[in-house]
Formats: sequence, C-alpha cells, structure tokens
Amino acid sequence: MSAAKPVKKVVLAYSGGLDTSVILVWLKETYGCEVVTFTADLGQGEELEPARAKAQMFGVKQIFIEDLREEFVRDFVFPMFRANAIYEGTYLLGTSIARPLIAKRQIEIAQATGADAVAHGATGKGNDQVRFELTYYALKPDIHVIAPWREWTLNSRTALLDYAEKHQIPIARDKRGEPPYSTDANLLHISYEGKALEDPWEEPSADMFTRSVAPEEAPNKPTYVEIDFEAGDPVAVDGVRLSPAKLLTRLNELGGANGIGRLDLVENRFVGMKSRGVYETPGGTVLFAARRAVESLTLDRGAMHLKDELMPRYAELIYNGFWFSPEREMLQALIDESQKKVSGTARLKLYRGSAMVVGRKSPMSLYKQDLVTFEADTVYNQRDAEGFIKLNALRLRLRR
Repeated sequence: MSAAKPVKKVVLAYSGGLDTSVILVWLKETYGCEVVTFTADLGQGEELEPARAKAQMFGVKQIFIEDLREEFVRDFVFPMFRANAIYEGTYLLGTSIARPLIAKRQIEIAQATGADAVAHGATGKGNDQVRFELTYYALKPDIHVIAPWREWTLNSRTALLDYAEKHQIPIARDKRGEPPYSTDANLLHISYEGKALEDPWEEPSADMFTRSVAPEEAPNKPTYVEIDFEAGDPVAVDGVRLSPAKLLTRLNELGGANGIGRLDLVENRFVGMKSRGVYETPGGTVLFAARRAVESLTLDRGAMHLKDELMPRYAELIYNGFWFSPEREMLQALIDESQKKVSGTARLKLYRGSAMVVGRKSPMSLYKQDLVTFEADTVYNQRDAEGFIKLNALRLRLRR
C-alpha cells in the first residue's frame, strides 16, 4: 500500500498500548517515514517508561514523554469546571478535555522537530478523531494529518490483534488472559468501552473498576471534607493548600475510597451514533458539588441563571472538540468574569457513593440571614410582595 502523500516525519500521539503500537509499525511500513512518539503524562496512573522502551524497540529515535498534569488541571480542567460543564446531564467530559492539550503539544513538537505530519489512534467512528484534528487545524492549518483507522484495512479489534502477532508487537492481557477493555485515563477520569459493555443492558463487571470501591463496599462511616475556593478555582483541601494536580489527586483518593463517581452512560457522539461507556470520576464529582455550593452563596441570581443557560452550549463545544474556537473563548471570558467573587469554603459529607453538601461559607456571600429569617425583622416589608405579585400577574389576568 502506498501513501497518498509523501511524509518525511510524523509525530504520533503514543500511549504504548495495542492500538498506537500497531499504528507506529504501520506508519513506517505504509509511509516509509520517520516516527516521533509523544506520550503525555496526564495522570493516567501508570508507569510511562515502558512506552519509551517499546518505542525504542521499534527503532524510534525521538521520543517525547512529558509530565503535563499541572498544565492539564490548571489550564483545561479548572476552566471547564468554572463553567460547571456537564454533557447530556451526567458526563463530566473527562476524555473530551484531555484531547486539546495532547493535540496542542503534538503540533508544538512537530514544529520543534521539523515534522510535516501528525497522527493519532482515534477510530473513524468516534469523537476523538474530531477533537484531535480540530485542534491540529486550529493551531497549524496546513498540517498533514494521518488517521490510520480511516486508511488501513484493519477494520476490527481481531484484525488489529492478528497484525500485532504477525509483527511481534506485545499484547496486554487482563486478569482472564484476554485483551483489556478500551480505556482512556487521566487525572480527571477513566473510561471503559468495548467487550461486554457494547450491550447497554449488560451490567459492568465488578472487577473492571480501578479508581473507586463499590458504594456498597465503601466504609459505613462518612468522610467529611472541606474545599476552599478562590476566584472560582479550588485551592485547598481540609486547610492544606495544594497545586491543581495535587488537589485533584487528593479528591480522587477521598472520592474513590467512598465509592463516588461511577457513571454508566449511553451518549450521543458528535459523528451521529450512540455509544455506551462507563466512567469513574471520583474527584471531579466531589469538586463539582463543592463548586456549586460556593456559587450558590456568591453568584447573583441573574449571573447564575445565565451561566446555567450557557452551560449546555459550552459543554457541547468541549465534547465536540471546539476548545480552540472563538465561541468557546468568548464563553470562557464571560464565565471567568462571573467567577471573580466565587471564593469561600464548601463542606461535604462523602458516604457510600454520594457527595452531599452539608455546609458552605464565603466572605463574598450574598446570603443575608436577616433577610430570610422566619423571625421578626426590620429590613424586609412583606407587604411589598403584594404589588410585586400583581404586576407579574397582570399579563396572566389579561388572558381571561
């Protein structure tokens, strides 16, 4: 098979797993080009040096392995959380938000190494191909993109395994001696797809989960945690100031130990089909509840409701891969403006799968106890409500 366009050097987003290892060999075989590998440490929780050894085994000379955990949480996860972004009511966008950072670094590495192409391991059925490539083109419009799953004849997992065996590419196995679930992991979440999960009626296997205990097996005693916020972002857990990545790591530990953050979802992909995935987002689930608690004290009603109206649009932009779009940047500017006074502390009770807000306080609080009290007060004339109601009822009365 000959390549459609000559390529001298390509930067491959490389995990060291089955798919990208096959792609590495296939790129050399098909394009006859030099391959540069880039492996990002986004907090996936696994040793990355084996990826270096594997790339070296395949003759790769330029190998990039970078710790991007702090940048990932500070510049991508936290801005997204300021928007309270949730896709289709439940998904905290753990995979979606990682792709623009990986793709951005690929382009930067391509420019630094003189590569004329970039490649990814996303399939032609999924969202990730869109997320990667929209970022590539936004940052370097003339870049040559290679998407093997749209080019080769390896159109199934079985064909991929056969190719790997033929080319002596090591294949990972699960506890049962089978190829593992298709997973994506970073500091915010881990996702599982494929195998039995392709049947949306099939319950996930109990031994599949890696970041949380089952809620029914969590401690029968609640864990209380306090999270401090400054200008919309979390800065401390239980009074201890932490960097963005370390803070999310700590919340992952607390949430996972209490069975929090599991999600079984059938979602609408950007390309048009529905897919079933299972997610674990322990720290993100805790953080989302805490942020809303502090916002409830500090955001004006109009600002909060406008933010909530914009959130689905913002979430859809992230899900569909438009992080580097002018409309996302415009929305981000509005959202960040709303967060200037979102400072305070939320107290949560973590217990067997739930993260319950049990307290919140803020020096910027708009909550005034002397206004809402059921006891006697001197600041609110209840008779004023009569005119307010009648004015709002006028158009309703005119209909009759």
